[in-house]
Amino acid sequence: MVSGNDMGRQATAALPDAGAPLAIELRGISKAFGPVQANKDISIQVKRGSIHGIIGENGAGKSTLMSILYGFYKADAGEILIGGKLTAIPDSQSAIRAGIGMVFQHFKLVQNFTVLENVILGAEDGGLLRPSLAKARRVLADLSREYGLDVNPDALIEDLSVGHQQRVEILKALYRQADILILDEPTGVLTPAEADHLFRILKGLKDQGKTIILITHKLREIMEITDTVSVMRRGQMTATVKTAETSPEQLAELMVGRKVLLQVEKRAATPGKVVLEVENLSVRDENKVERLKGVSLTIRAGEILGIAGVAGNGQSELLEVLGGIARGTGTIRLNGVELDLTGKHSDGQSRRAQGIAHVPEDRQHLGMIMDFAAWENVAFGYHHAPEYQKNALFMDNDALRADTEKKMARFDVRPPNPLLAAKNFSGGNQQKIIVAREIERNPDLLLIGQPTRGVDIGAIEFIHKQIVALRDAGKAILLVSVELDEIMSLSDRIAVMFDGQIMGIRDPATTDERDLGLMMAGVAGKAA
Repeated sequence: MVSGNDMGRQATAALPDAGAPLAIELRGISKAFGPVQANKDISIQVKRGSIHGIIGENGAGKSTLMSILYGFYKADAGEILIGGKLTAIPDSQSAIRAGIGMVFQHFKLVQNFTVLENVILGAEDGGLLRPSLAKARRVLADLSREYGLDVNPDALIEDLSVGHQQRVEILKALYRQADILILDEPTGVLTPAEADHLFRILKGLKDQGKTIILITHKLREIMEITDTVSVMRRGQMTATVKTAETSPEQLAELMVGRKVLLQVEKRAATPGKVVLEVENLSVRDENKVERLKGVSLTIRAGEILGIAGVAGNGQSELLEVLGGIARGTGTIRLNGVELDLTGKHSDGQSRRAQGIAHVPEDRQHLGMIMDFAAWENVAFGYHHAPEYQKNALFMDNDALRADTEKKMARFDVRPPNPLLAAKNFSGGNQQKIIVAREIERNPDLLLIGQPTRGVDIGAIEFIHKQIVALRDAGKAILLVSVELDEIMSLSDRIAVMFDGQIMGIRDPATTDERDLGLMMAGVAGKAA
């Protein structure tokens, strides 16, 4: 196996062949935000008509680099060449004129406009819309046929699936005659079937001579679709290699600077007594829309039940009701005791007292107060614990800080400073603080939502180990994740949610992504 250092030394050998036409060349790009050096002397070449992946840990500088290429930021130093010509890109309009289009992770579409209206928005031919719309309709029909981007031009965006909305974003870029497409984490909100279709579209675009830059943290996708991959670490380019000549393990090592265990190591579960019983649970939002529709499930001690599904299909509401954030109707029992769903004991404080810990999906809005210090965030929800009390009136802040230091050491939080504000930690270290706070309370049931969202690959490995260790200690775990790989590798059973319902429950050993993907799309019938 080639080591990370050896691969770094071989990086130039994996660049485009001498004389091969280049779509993009970046030379010596640097960008700092105050004392933080986001990009440092980055040079990269992207061959025309190729799919080029860019990977790196959270905060490695990938998005900054692409924002410079698309004109959102201006580099402090360096040059950009498009098609071999030195090109100034001071803003996104300049990038579009240079033939660059960008498909963002969070789509930039007007929900109550039609597909056609979104496509021409900002690219109208004069003051009259009718000629612009007629022209766009003809061009869209041609583009749809040529690239397999079938979308009804008269459909409202709000009525389209996420996969079809993404096609609209691609059509917008192609309508503006983009020859270079940048896609930022394009599969994060797609079902497996939609992701496969997207890959077919990207390969078709490549076959037509388009150049694709794919930013993703999913190594499997890099291996499946890219021709070349560049790896970034701490604002610098560590290597550019031909995808066919590398492996996920080597790429992970280049990203982190050490060997990383990509597969979750765990022995078979030995489930014990039933810890959680949910029967006919329903939830309506503030607009009286039913978000959970008669959900029933059980989790035993020493077991991880994974909830798979595209975001927005009831997973968040399930976590919120169980965690005491939202109210619902139905029955929930913890260790045989029925929980309050609507009264004064239905809140998060009551749930914690009953033995439920909760790592919320949105760590920055529900899991922490970003301006508060790490030790204060560790106290949240547990500030009444006896070990934190100096007397009946005051918390023992010294004890809290000392306890936080111990948790930081055990969970490898960096920097290990309990006085530092939460906002000054990386996303991965913020997540470690929350996971440490909840797991170390020795709960009977752990609710954990999107445990590795926006988290570095090294921190992913660590968090997965902590979840498995809690299971092996005989605890029940409800895991919600949009990452199907994570669900399949961590779960002992998998429940699939669609439109607020459980579509079926599967054994990870006997199912596959296609089976789960069908249920995630609401295609398959319910199965026990």
